[in-house]
Amino acid sequence: MTLAKAYVIIAKEHNNLHLAWELSKRIRSCQLLLSKAAMRGEPITAEEAEPVISSLSYLIFKAQDSHYDIATTIMTMKSHIQALEERANAATVQSTVFGQLVAEALPKSLHCLKLKLTTDWLSKLPLQALAKENVNSPRVVDNNLYHFCIFSDNVLATSVVVNSTISNADHSKQLVFHIVTNGVNFGAMQAWFLTNDFRGAAVEVQNAEEFSWLNVSYAPVVKQLLDKESRYLSLLNHLRFYIPEIYPQLEKIVFLDDDVVVQKDLTQLFSLNLHGNVNGAVETCLESFHRYYKYLNFSNPIISSKFDPQACGWAFGMNVFDLIAWRTANVTARYHFWQEQNADRMLWKLGTLPPALLAFYGLTEPLDRRWHVLGLGYDMNIDDRLIESAAVVHFNGNMKPWLRLGISRYKPLWKRYINESHPYYGDCVTS
Repeated sequence: MTLAKAYVIIAKEHNNLHLAWELSKRIRSCQLLLSKAAMRGEPITAEEAEPVISSLSYLIFKAQDSHYDIATTIMTMKSHIQALEERANAATVQSTVFGQLVAEALPKSLHCLKLKLTTDWLSKLPLQALAKENVNSPRVVDNNLYHFCIFSDNVLATSVVVNSTISNADHSKQLVFHIVTNGVNFGAMQAWFLTNDFRGAAVEVQNAEEFSWLNVSYAPVVKQLLDKESRYLSLLNHLRFYIPEIYPQLEKIVFLDDDVVVQKDLTQLFSLNLHGNVNGAVETCLESFHRYYKYLNFSNPIISSKFDPQACGWAFGMNVFDLIAWRTANVTARYHFWQEQNADRMLWKLGTLPPALLAFYGLTEPLDRRWHVLGLGYDMNIDDRLIESAAVVHFNGNMKPWLRLGISRYKPLWKRYINESHPYYGDCVTS
């Protein structure tokens, strides 16, 4: 079929429209046969294939008899293959984007929860007064406590992260959670965390839109958000690169994605020796496709001259950051540099992990794999023993536990940490 498609192009260029039409007709016959086989889920039989192949072979020989030289054919084939590769790459990016949109879409039940909580925030002035008191709490800057940050617009998912962390901590009153959300969800997030009990842990909620320093002149990602082609960029996702700026008085912090569940006491992370590194993370290169060359464009000399293509990738979602070392190494400036270099999206396509692999290169300390087990949002066959031994399990992928398409086998791990006693949960989610 590929060879026939090349000859269609050549025939048209030589004004042999009848041959081009005959070839196109036979190509469609091939495509129809493949489509039928795919639909029924069975291979094409020799009896089905023989007449289609014979007729197409005859036309290819006919094209060759038309004295189309081999150099022309090779050039046409190469351009055709290149076009197919470009279409395949575009389809892969589009598939990733669509999957991301599905994963980020808010089910009606969670939208209902957000609306009810936002109404409470706007109508109940004591809630707003209590929030103002919490802003000045000395606990949020106390480096003798254990600090965790979560950047999310999903109230229920964030509450599961907080609940699971607290439930498995030996001393919950020593925990401080720093939540950053957007303006639309700020009221709902405040109302939820001000009206629920978190076993004495401190919870701070901030609105990212109030970070006046996070502007076009300072942050390349803010400039990129203004570009209509960057509509799939999320500012909340990129806040992880600004942790030292958001928490200027803190020295160490654990970053948690909103699609994780904590199963063990995480306070031991704070006493780990990072050997001068900035980022403590679980490496993911046990499988070959998690090496640098799979995330980055090594055909570009700015990448190939500075990085090892076989370097091991690592996971975002449960990371311990030494913020003193971060400021010393000026990791945020590194991130800015690579964001600016990738303005045309030629170094990588989507996501926060590729720029992180560049910004934290040589500054990442590998952690024991049991600290962070990934794949619960796409892999149905994770070993139960691995899940049970994990300090944190991560529902990375599109099959989030709050969505219908979530993997049913793993959903109980997430659901057990939902506060089902909250009246709005019954009103919105259960119904």
